[in-house]
Parts: sequence; structure tokens; C-alpha cells
Amino acid sequence: MGRHSLPDRSRAGAADPRPRARRRSVAIATVLVLTVAGGTAAAVRGGLLSFGSSCQDDPVRLTLAVAPDLAPALRAAAERARTEDVTSDGRCIALTVSAQDSVHVADTLRRGGKPDAQVWVPDSEVWVERVAADARATQVNQLGQVATSPVGVAMLPAAARSLGWPKKTYTWTELAGAALRGDSLRLGAADPARSATGLLALTRLNAAAGTKSGQTQAAAMMKALAQRVSATDEQVLRTLPRGSSGTERDDPERNTALILSEQAAFAHNTTADPGRRLDLFYPTDGSPSLDHPYALVDEAELTTDESRAAVRFMTYLRQPAQHRLLEKYGFRTDDDVSRTVVDRAGGSTPQPYAEPSAEPPTGTDLQQALGTWTITVQSARITTVVDASASMAEPVPGTGRTRMDVTRAALLQALDTFTAEDEIGLWDFATRLDGDTDYRVLVPTERLGDRKGAGDGTQRSRLTAAFGGLEPVPGGATGLYDTTLAAYRAATASYAKGRFNALVVLTDGVNEDPGSISRSALVAELEKLSDPERPVPLVVIAVGPEASRDEAARLAEATGGIAEMVDDPAQIHSVILKAIVAAGAAGAAGAAGAGDTAG
Repeated sequence: MGRHSLPDRSRAGAADPRPRARRRSVAIATVLVLTVAGGTAAAVRGGLLSFGSSCQDDPVRLTLAVAPDLAPALRAAAERARTEDVTSDGRCIALTVSAQDSVHVADTLRRGGKPDAQVWVPDSEVWVERVAADARATQVNQLGQVATSPVGVAMLPAAARSLGWPKKTYTWTELAGAALRGDSLRLGAADPARSATGLLALTRLNAAAGTKSGQTQAAAMMKALAQRVSATDEQVLRTLPRGSSGTERDDPERNTALILSEQAAFAHNTTADPGRRLDLFYPTDGSPSLDHPYALVDEAELTTDESRAAVRFMTYLRQPAQHRLLEKYGFRTDDDVSRTVVDRAGGSTPQPYAEPSAEPPTGTDLQQALGTWTITVQSARITTVVDASASMAEPVPGTGRTRMDVTRAALLQALDTFTAEDEIGLWDFATRLDGDTDYRVLVPTERLGDRKGAGDGTQRSRLTAAFGGLEPVPGGATGLYDTTLAAYRAATASYAKGRFNALVVLTDGVNEDPGSISRSALVAELEKLSDPERPVPLVVIAVGPEASRDEAARLAEATGGIAEMVDDPAQIHSVILKAIVAAGAAGAAGAAGAGDTAG
């Protein structure tokens, strides 16, 4: 069976006319299939022939798993398609639109499962890319986008006026910073680990941080935001004051400002009392957009009729009449921004609502933002164990530096992302490093802001010096197994409740100590020590061509952790953040949910 995908540039309309270089390419065979089936390209665009009510006798049945914000609009479009007898190859299309949270569908797909649907329409391409990045995942083929909605900061009228809305404009950091100055502005958001709206805003904040001082400011903003995070986009709207006036005299635990999409503000304002309607700020450094991609689920398992009917419905959604329908529900569908949508969402001149969307974040941008969020919200207790075998003196091609040189720089960069509340420690290892022992504790795992005594430096300064002093041991081999067991015993014995606990082991080789514990015995011991009630995931980062991905994975999996393979030690910083996200996502989501103020 041929592929049934449209070229990616055939979009259903978006607020940003620029090409998206990151988007995965999809097969163009769909155009050929539809052209042959309909006879001409015009037949493809026109929707194939309609045969009246008789086409209802044997319809093609499709289920669409759709993000809750878009589901009502697509139900209306599906009903319209039914009444108009829209056909694919002469058969009507019987559509069922199922509202499903994007994060839940993405989790199912990443585990290799499938939702009860042939088409998936999440609220953001973020979820499609997350699925595509997982080798175990069920395949999804993105065909285009249905509608877009920029993300901004919505406020109750009194709060918006206090900041000079609509004439005064702000960047993301300025808007978030306003929430840190007293209690006059209380900013809420959906959990970035579960909401594309929250994640896209978080990524903009993280990107704006830039410098070391900016990262400190971003961490402070995240800490404040975490106190008012809700589980979902729908729930964050429930954190507004209950009273009809929407004044700040209501419960001070409730929010006066929210990170929202334009469409969510539109939907709220459509039914809200005048005093509870929201005014919308569009940040001057760019509003990211929810882009609502349209994707086939496990295309290889779909019948030809299902694939072609799914593509047919997407082309139907691109018709002007359906664009008007989507705008009626508060979405953008083309480059001519609807003033009606903006006005009802609470936007107004000179807010830059008509500016192109911010460039979509890269996968690295998303991982770094989520990693920073996880360790900022929960605080972390992480022991880092670094290979100091002689092979770490090997040069990294094209850099003029050794593996250890680049590792030191990456670890120092990673250290800057942690706050004073985080607990970080350092071990190094190589055979016979300390007599018959393969490892040594260079800096015990303690709070970064702590000092040993008057006049002493902080734990952060001690770690900075220790990272900078790491050196390969001449003649030292990789004593991986005994070191991993000893470090994991120490990490589980010193487990800190309420924190993200982890052990990070960096190695450029396989175990080379013939007198050490065997791998099978090590795995068995790690499984015994691992406790789901006191989780300490082992994160193994295998560096360079001599390292073994399989060995790293086997050790990590015994503790519920993960393994990562990097060719260049310079990648260590981003990989640590990625690993923290993957290993700590469940704990972070639980901590965030506990902070939900909705009632």
C-alpha cells in the first residue's frame, strides 16, 4: 500500500507564514493516490464526487483523537460534513471526534500503544515530535495543521490596567517578573510537563534568560510560577476569582493573570460576566503558537479507505467555509488575523497580536526548559560520578581538547542550571584509584548554598573547583561495576524525600576491572536496592566510541533510570537535562498537581 500523506507545506493555515525547517518531511504519494482515485487534481481539492444520501449506506468510519480545545470545532465540522454527504471514493465519511488530552495520547503512543483512533490532532507539534523521538513509539505521520492560536498572558481588567494595558507592551520576562513584585499580580499556568501552552511559554522564558544572571532570574520566575501551577489548561481557568466582579478582593489564593492561548481566552470571554472577562497581552519578543497538527496513527495498519478518508477530511477542513467555522470557535486559520477573534479574546491595539509567531522551539530548547523546570520546581539531589580512566585523555576530534577537558566544561555548564536549594555531589573513578578501591568521593552531596563554616566557600564553589580539577589517572582503567554499586548504595541510603533524587554516571568505556562484581550480580543488586516508594533513577551517560549503549541501558533499567549515548562530551549538558526530564517527569507532574489551586 502506498503512503497516504500530504507534503508538509500544504497547511491548513497558520499565523506564521515562514517555513518551518524543523518539521519532519512526509511522503508526497498521497497526492498521487488521490489524483488517480479522483482523476484530476481538481477532484482532489473538490472532495471527490458526492453520490447523495446513498453514500451513507456504507460509510468509511474514522475516529479522531482531538485536543479538548479544538474538539468542539471539529465536531461541528464533522456534523457539517455528514449533512453535506462529503465523500471519499464515493463513500460517505462517518466521523467520531473524541476529546483526549494530548499528553495522555502522547504517553500511550510513546509506550508503543495506540489510542482508539485513526487520526490524532493534538494541540501542538510538541507532542508529535516527542513521540517521533522515541524509538519504541507507535508511528505517527503528520499531514499538516488544522488551526493555530498564539500564547500570551491574559489578565483580569484591574490587573491589566495596573500594567498599562493595552498601550504598554512587555516581553515574556517582564510579564513574568511583574508576578514576582508583591501580590498585586498573581500569575497561574498549566503544568509545562503536561501542557503545550505552559511548555511553550516556559521555553520562551528560558530562552530569554541567556546569561548566567538571566538563568538565575528565570529559575526564580519558575519557582514562583510553580506555586500556582494547575494540571491542565482547563483547570487553570478555574483558578480565577469566583465572584462575578473578578476583583482582587476575592480569595487571595486565586490568580489574576494566566498564561493562556488566544483561543482559551476567547472561549472564556464568550461566556464570562463583564467583570471576569480577560484582557490579553501579546509579548513583544514573540508569541509561540499552538499549531494543532493533523496526523495519521500507525499508518501502515490503516486500510487504504481509512487513509484516504482521513486525508479527505483534512482537505475539507481547508475550505473557506470550514475556516470560517474554526474562526467562530476562536482559532486562526490563515495569515489575515481575524479582528473578531482578537477582540473577543481580549486583544487590542497596540498589542502586537498580528506579528508572526515566534520561531518554534527546537527539541533541545524544549528539553532544556523542561529540565530546568523539573529541578527548579522539585529541587534535586544528584550525585555525579565521572570516569577518570586514562582513556579520558584521548582527544575529541576537531576540538583540540581531550574528553576530560570537554567533560569538565559541560559539567560546569550544567552546574549553572541548579539553584542554591539543590544538592549536588561529585565522585570520580578508575581502577586502583584509592588503593584497591576504584572510586573516591571528591565532594559529598550537599546543598549548593551551604557553607562549611565562617569564611568558607559554598558547596557550589567547592564543586566548581572539583569539576575544574578532574584529571585522567595515568594507567587507570574503567572500574565501572564496583563504583556504580557503591554510589547507588550511598544515593539510596541518603534519599531526600520531596526532592528529585538521581545518580548520574558518566563513562567512556566498559568495565575493565576483572576483580569486580559481575554485571549480572550488579544488576541483581541494583534491582534489590531500587525502591519505587523512594525512587533514585540511575542515569548512565555513555561517552565516545568505546562505551557500550547496551551495557549502560541494562544498568539504568534496573533502577527505573535511563541511558544516553553521546559521541561528543560537549553534549553532556543537554543530555543531563534530557535525562532529568525523562527520569523525573512523573514526580514533577505529581508535585505540580499538588500545587493546583483550582476549587
